Amino acid sequence: MKCILRFAPSPTGRLHVGNIKIALLNWLFARRNNGKFILRMDDTDLERSSKEYEQGIIEDLKWLGMNYDALEHQSARHNSYEAAVEALKKTNRLYACYETPAELEIKRKRQLARGKPPIYDRASLNLTPEDIARLESEGRKPHWRFKLEQNLIAWEDMIHGLIEINGDKQSDPVLIREDGTPVYTLSSVVDDIEMGITHIIRGEDHIANTAAQIQLIEALGANPKDITFGHMPLVMNEQGGGLSKRYGSYSILEERDRGIEPMAIISLLARLGTSDSIVPFKSMEEVIAQFNIKQVSRNSPKFSTDELVRLNSKLLHEMPYSMVKDRLETDGVNEKLWNVVKGNISVFPEALEYKEICYGEWQPEIEDAEYIALARKLLPDSPWDENVWAEWTSKLSETTGRKGKTLFMPLRKALTGLEHGPEMKLLLPLIGHDKTAARLEGKRA
Repeated sequence: MKCILRFAPSPTGRLHVGNIKIALLNWLFARRNNGKFILRMDDTDLERSSKEYEQGIIEDLKWLGMNYDALEHQSARHNSYEAAVEALKKTNRLYACYETPAELEIKRKRQLARGKPPIYDRASLNLTPEDIARLESEGRKPHWRFKLEQNLIAWEDMIHGLIEINGDKQSDPVLIREDGTPVYTLSSVVDDIEMGITHIIRGEDHIANTAAQIQLIEALGANPKDITFGHMPLVMNEQGGGLSKRYGSYSILEERDRGIEPMAIISLLARLGTSDSIVPFKSMEEVIAQFNIKQVSRNSPKFSTDELVRLNSKLLHEMPYSMVKDRLETDGVNEKLWNVVKGNISVFPEALEYKEICYGEWQPEIEDAEYIALARKLLPDSPWDENVWAEWTSKLSETTGRKGKTLFMPLRKALTGLEHGPEMKLLLPLIGHDKTAARLEGKRA
C-alpha cells in the first residue's frame, strides 16, 4: 500500500525551524517510500487564521524545496465534520457541557489541591433536561466532549516504541467549541480517515491527543491500526526552551532574510536529533536517500544558530559558480570573484560586500600614513596578475624590514577595510591598479 503523509500547520503565524523539522520528517518519509505528501491547512480558527500566513507557509516550503502533492483546507470541510458529529451523537459518544472556562479552572485547582489529576469529572452527563434549559436560559452555549472508554490505549510508535495510556487517566477531550467550530482533535481525525493517511509523524506533545484520537478513529468506524504514529521530541532553543511561531522564534523567513541557504536548514534539521552526524547535503535527493526514521532519537535536540551558520559556510565554500550563477549575475558578481571569496563567507550576502570592495567605491582605513605612502610609491605598474602581491610586499619588506602582520595588515585594511578575508594575492588583481593607488592615497575609490 502506498504511504500517505500530511503536514497540517495552522496559518496563524510564520513557520519556525521546529515546524519545519516536523514537516521535513513527514516529507522525507513520503519521498523515501514513493508516497504522497499532503499540505493541509488547519484553518478552522477563523479569527486567527489568515491568507497572508498561509501564503507564507507555502513560500517557505517552496523555498526549502519541499513540494507537496495536494493542498487541502479544513475550513472547506465542515460538512465532513458535521457528519462525524452526528454519528458520534447517535452512539452517545458526544455529550454537551456547559461549564465556563472559569468554572473549569476552579475544578482543576481543587483537584490539584487534593493531589488528584486534573481530569474532567463528567458532571455534564448528570444534567437533567431542566438543568440544560436553565443553563441555556442564562445564555450559555455548550461545548461538546468525546466520551472516552476507560480502558488501556496502546500503539507501537515509530520513535518511542510501545506506548500505553490508561483511558481513565485522560480527560474527555472537547471536540466542538461553544461557537460550533470543531477543534483540532476532531477535524484532524476526520481528515486523516477520509484522506487515507497511513503515517503520522508529529511532536511528542501530541501523545495524549493520539490516545484520544485512536478511540475517536474507532468510534467513527475506521481502524486505528491503519495509521502508524511517530512522535518526535520537540526542537528546543539553545537555552533549552521551546520555539514559538507566534513570536517569530527562529522563523524560516528570518533565516532566509539573513542569507542562510535552504540546503543548510534542510541538512541541519534532517540530522538534528538523530544518531547520524550532521553534514552539508547539496541536494534533496541526497537527503532522501540517506533518511531513516529509526535514527530519530527520543531526546530533545537543541537548535543552534551558530551550528546553522557553520553548516551554511561549508555549503558555500564547496558551492560551484554554476549553482549560484542566476543569483550572482543580477548583482554583478562574476565567476572569478565568486571563486576568490566563497571560501571566506558565512552567508550569501557577504559575497556582495566583496563585490563592493573590489569593484565599487570604498573608503580606505589608513592607520600608518608614512608606511602607506611608501607602499603607494613602490606599487608595481599594471598589468597585474596573482604574482603582483608577492612582488609588491617583497619590495616593501626589503625597504622597511617589516614582516608578517606589520607588513601585510596595514595594506589589507587600507584596501579592504577588513582584518581578514581572501588571500590578498587573489583580491589585489580584482581591485585593480587604479583603485589600489587611489585608496593608498586616501581617496574613496
